[in-house]
Amino acid sequence: MTRIHLEDIAHARSGDKGDGSNVGIVAYTEAGYRLLLRELSPERVKQHFAGICFGSVDRFEVPNLKALNFILHDSLGGGGSESVKTDAQGKTHGQALLRMELELPADIQLADLKP
Repeated sequence: MTRIHLEDIAHARSGDKGDGSNVGIVAYTEAGYRLLLRELSPERVKQHFAGICFGSVDRFEVPNLKALNFILHDSLGGGGSESVKTDAQGKTHGQALLRMELELPADIQLADLKP
């Protein structure tokens, strides 16, 4: 199986929600969105952020945008005004999630996942 990075098939936007970060992942194509639905579980995202996410992870599906939105609870060390973290607003969390590797199923071509 071919391994790809999430950034090959989607883009991201992230920010803060109090002491949690908000990470939106938007697929370029419908086929990419279906792959995101299958591969990006809250558990997998939490594992990817194991060093910074100490709470639960919620996933929200936004099919009309081909997007998934994740809330990483307890990931900002108190939030923007309280935290001593370098990125107290979670602005880099989207880019960090785009570095996640996925296994591309044999029946899906990478070209079908790009615009």
